[in-house]
Formats: sequence, structure tokens, C-alpha cells
Amino acid sequence: MADLNTLISGTWNVDPSHSRIGFVGRHLMISKVRGNFATFTGVIEIAPDPLHSTLSATVELASIVTGDETRDGHLKGEDFFDVANHPTMTFVSTGVKEKGNDYALLGDLTIKGATLPVEFDLEFEGVSADPWGGTRAGFTAETEINRKDWGLEWNVALEAGGVLVGEKVKIQLEIEAVKA
Repeated sequence: MADLNTLISGTWNVDPSHSRIGFVGRHLMISKVRGNFATFTGVIEIAPDPLHSTLSATVELASIVTGDETRDGHLKGEDFFDVANHPTMTFVSTGVKEKGNDYALLGDLTIKGATLPVEFDLEFEGVSADPWGGTRAGFTAETEINRKDWGLEWNVALEAGGVLVGEKVKIQLEIEAVKA
């Protein structure tokens, strides 16, 4: 586990060109569909005690990319995200704690007007100077949610049993932040 105490206190901005907010969900109960969001912002406020640090992030849901434009359009529509009425997904942290050899990032996730607590398994990857005179930090985080808890309920029952779209969705973060 990298030492959080190597982080410099202050504001760190998520670098979207070197970060990824992705997800994995089941399709037809036999395969996985992966996707990501291309447009997002995030600010991390590192406290003198890093376990008291905070994070806030906003994701533009219309920026979803799954590799299939028809599926992306369906996900943007009323059956799922309803981006016309709920254009963003937000996350606001409520705490960081040690968890085994790594950490847990606790916070409130808002999708489609519903806000619920989530816990990400968090790995701190370390700090590095960049070639432009800046300082960067890396984080990896993952959680699994039930999409129905946020009102994302659309589905189709399959003739052979099961459903078209699985309820469980993994949210995966690969974050590189730059010290402001």
C-alpha cells in the first residue's frame, strides 16, 4: 500500500485525459458490456491528515461510450439515465478509511435524482513529478452497485430465463490528479 502521507495537502484536479470512469454490466446473463464516460471533472482536497481528504466529481452522462451508438442512445434515454432531465451523475465523498492493505472511499452517489451511499475499494498508486514541473498522484477505485437502487429499472425477460440487462454494475475508476 502506497503511503497516503506522501500526498501534499491542498487542491488536486482530476486530469480527464489521463483518467477513466468506466463500468461493467452483464448482457444476456452470459457476457459483459464495458463502457466509460468521456466527459467528467473532479476535485480532491487533500487534508493534512489524508484520511480527512474529500473528493467531488461530476460526470456528463451524455458522454457515455460503450462501442455501440444504438446502445449508447438507449442508455441516454428515459429507460435509463434520462439525460434530458438528469444530465449528470455526481459523487461527493464522506470519508476515507484504511481497509486491509488499501483504503475505502465512502461517499454519496447521485444518479437520476437518487442519492445513495457507496463504498469504493481504493488503491493509492503513489505520487510522481511530471515533465512539466507539476506533481501528480494516481488512484484506482472500484465498487459494485445495483442499478435499480437508482431507478435504472428497464429490462426485458428472456424466453430461456433471466433478463437482458443485469442489475449489478461495477464502477471502475482510474484517476490521475494534478496538484493545483
